[in-house]
Amino acid sequence: MAGIVPVAACGRRKGTGFPGYAFIANETGRSLAAVDLSLFRVVRRVSFNSEPSAVIAPPAHSSVFVLTPRTGSVHEIDAESLRIRRSSRVADAAVSMRVGPDGESIWVLASNPGCLVRLPLDNLRPSERIRFSGTPDDFDITAETAQAAVITQGSHGIAVADLKRASVQRTIDAPALPRIARFRKDGRLLLAGQREGRDLTIFEVSSGKAVVTLPLALEPVHFCSTPDGGQVFITGPGMDAVAVVYPYRTEVAQTLLAGRSPAAMAVTGNRGLVFITNPDSGEVSVLDVAAHRTIAVVAVGAEPRHVLITPDAQYALVLNQRSGDVAVIRVAAVIDRRTKMAPLFTMIPVGSKPVSAAVRRT
Repeated sequence: MAGIVPVAACGRRKGTGFPGYAFIANETGRSLAAVDLSLFRVVRRVSFNSEPSAVIAPPAHSSVFVLTPRTGSVHEIDAESLRIRRSSRVADAAVSMRVGPDGESIWVLASNPGCLVRLPLDNLRPSERIRFSGTPDDFDITAETAQAAVITQGSHGIAVADLKRASVQRTIDAPALPRIARFRKDGRLLLAGQREGRDLTIFEVSSGKAVVTLPLALEPVHFCSTPDGGQVFITGPGMDAVAVVYPYRTEVAQTLLAGRSPAAMAVTGNRGLVFITNPDSGEVSVLDVAAHRTIAVVAVGAEPRHVLITPDAQYALVLNQRSGDVAVIRVAAVIDRRTKMAPLFTMIPVGSKPVSAAVRRT
């Protein structure tokens, strides 16, 4: 197991660690690695009988939850004992999951049969189901209006569901096959990226009408927004850049270079930085939101595909799928850098093909 291996230059302010754990889902390894962020090392591994794809940590709950899509199951991991507490089979197969608007439930998108299933966290027993025609592919939830938007494979329609009534309200007819759909923070508009092409169509949720279609310089694959929802960052094939969209103005602000083949992103909550993974080059590019420019590049490992920020905004955790480790970047070192190449704080081996992570404070 790896301990702290700081590689920052002498004289820089030291990190204090974070009082909690990072839970890393390893797909190929069929396991969950619990990383103590005060020690920066793996302290326990939890094994599953199938590949985990996602892990979430509902703020109002003390546990973390792991999805194994091939078994259609959700597993509760106790954050104190770091062991499986309960498991619940929701469907024959599942796609993804999100925390419900009430904070006391998880909504699971099941593919067989195609439906959204509510899983209350108090008993972990499937309750309400919202069925859809076709095979679901992706979904989003807005807490503001307690609605979900579901994309199904091969369909132009985006189903909008009322989660309180557990029913489909309407189907939005998109001009092209949608790849991804995300609500604006207030839940009034829906931003949908096309599966083929480089357009972003914004819909009014209440009526289903298209407000505007915005041409992009790249295919909209990855979305990430600032905490206030005022800016949305989009990356995808077609250009080594990130498109900055103002969803409240319904316009593209600008397109900025962001390293080679930029992919998944994460935004710091209070320092205005966007950490953008560059899988092809094994780097992370750091974008300054206010300045709208790349201010630093960090070499992190082989094929970084996921990144998240600790709740105190002190560290960025980068999951390297091919090298099977987590690169830890100290945010202060990026800000205090002396050159554009910022230092890496430490590397933690976690398992085979890490794909998702969540952080829980102890």
